[in-house]
Amino acid sequence: MYTYEVRAVRADEWPSVKALRLLALRDPVADLAFYETYDEAVVRPDDFWRERTAGGADGGAGARQFVAETPDGELAGTVTVLVEAAGSVDWAGSAVERLQGCVVGVFVRAGHRGTGVIEALFGAAVEWAWSWGAERVRLVVHEDNGRALACYRRLGFSPTGVAFEERREIEMAVERTGRA
Repeated sequence: MYTYEVRAVRADEWPSVKALRLLALRDPVADLAFYETYDEAVVRPDDFWRERTAGGADGGAGARQFVAETPDGELAGTVTVLVEAAGSVDWAGSAVERLQGCVVGVFVRAGHRGTGVIEALFGAAVEWAWSWGAERVRLVVHEDNGRALACYRRLGFSPTGVAFEERREIEMAVERTGRA
């Protein structure tokens, strides 16, 4: 059993973040879980990966990428949360009605699934969104991605009734309740 350090990604570890993303894009359900393919991602220049990692690092504004690191330095999993401001437009072109977090880029290496790493990653991501004043945290999941659907339900996310028919995806969210 591993002990994980869950923390914000560091800008200088972009090579490890890139490797983890490329591994995620080779997962058997990658076509359901991600909006890019391995072939698209693998040819991106290093500057893309540097900027992407820096944008989610501690000190960046509006986004935070969390990683779970093993004692030997392996990145076992990742989750990113974006802050969506009320009055803005989200990735799907819809108006954002209230301050919220949007979880993207969820991945845990196969050998680390079922160890509690996803719970730790989501705990950090959701708490970070709350610290920004988010009223809810949402995500979008493909209706055929049973493993992810079950995981998100276990983590307290519920379907909102919003669906993206063209990709057969549903929105799920957890509301901020009982907080000051």
